Amino acid sequence: MGVEMPAQATALRAVPSPAKEPAGSETIAQLSAGYGSLDLPARLRAIREALPGRIALTTGFGLEGQAITHAVFESGLAIDVVTLDTGRLFPETYDVWMRTEQRYRRRIRGFFPDQERVEGYVAREGINAFRNSIEARQVCCSIRKVEPLRRALAGASGWITGVRSEQSRTRAVMPYASVDSNYGLVKINPLLDWTRERVLDYVRANDIPYNALHDRGFPSIGCAPCTRAVEPGEPERAGRWWWEQEDKKECGLHISRAPKRAPQQRERALAEQDSRSAPPLVST
Repeated sequence: MGVEMPAQATALRAVPSPAKEPAGSETIAQLSAGYGSLDLPARLRAIREALPGRIALTTGFGLEGQAITHAVFESGLAIDVVTLDTGRLFPETYDVWMRTEQRYRRRIRGFFPDQERVEGYVAREGINAFRNSIEARQVCCSIRKVEPLRRALAGASGWITGVRSEQSRTRAVMPYASVDSNYGLVKINPLLDWTRERVLDYVRANDIPYNALHDRGFPSIGCAPCTRAVEPGEPERAGRWWWEQEDKKECGLHISRAPKRAPQQRERALAEQDSRSAPPLVST
């Protein structure tokens, strides 16, 4: 039997134009006031009531995304659940995507990177060029994640994420609700004050499908070549881009200010650099 496609999921096929103005400071204050006393479904209901128009939850099928997805679907809230398929996800991630759709009988729409940009990057830099430098990795992330996110959020008034403050020092200072100037909407992190143990307890109590990699030492799961299991005592996100020495390691989705150079500019800069200095590859 096929998976039911509700009207709200079908409507996603036509991406609307971007929202003109995000909600103001009063809405941010309303959402942020007293959220600590609310359970997850109540937080999501408050978000739905406070924001007009389309609201999107982006999930990578980690524990946090699964917990919020469960609450959205079980509460019957008009919140779109979407994901970014970079083309390099773990097989286990696709498996939990499938099991989640089967469990809740809802489609979770995937947004994919632009084919020409991916092909150009790989042809120019190599299949795993993201390990060559932080800049090369950021370009890869911008192509495979940031640009698809812009399409996923087009026309939305609100963006719900699975960010938690204990995940990293960068995320520890993120607010519960804020205006995201990059996307022109209100960004809400309903699990901001939750610990990992609380998320785990919620997933277990509600028998929510989860990624099998969590049982193999992967607390944070991204693209397959960019994620490893963590050692005992390591931070949750230590397995992401582990070859980099920077403390602030983010893909760009949750950076509140625009980078000094746009992703397209960085792509062009790398292409120009390679054309001047890189030796030609010999076909075999």
